[in-house]
Amino acid sequence: MTRTQRFGPLLLLALFGASTFGCIGGKTEPAYAFGNAGNANHGKELIVHYDCGSCHMIPGIHGARGLVGPPLTLFGRRTFVAGEVPNTPENLAHWIHDPQSIEPNTAMPKLGLTTDEARDVAAYLYTLQ
Repeated sequence: MTRTQRFGPLLLLALFGASTFGCIGGKTEPAYAFGNAGNANHGKELIVHYDCGSCHMIPGIHGARGLVGPPLTLFGRRTFVAGEVPNTPENLAHWIHDPQSIEPNTAMPKLGLTTDEARDVAAYLYTLQ
């Protein structure tokens, strides 16, 4: 058996793994640790109250099967918010509070959440690992 025959499959596996992780920004860990900056349980209640699931698929939210906005599956592992800004607690809360200030032509509406409520929604989204 030649060296290529022995190590070829391993090389292909390594290349596949590298390309797969590249699709998620190379992250294998959550984007960051949210800490105590928001209340995820209250955020979940707000997501239900504001019917975010009418536009998004959101794990853990009953009936959240919307197809207008992107699915929020594994949101806590994402590198960017709205494809525009790094996924940080401040940026996500800002996006939730006033999406047009980050992406003027977005379909995401300004829901009228307070800054604290936006932090709570963000805290819930970061539980989606």
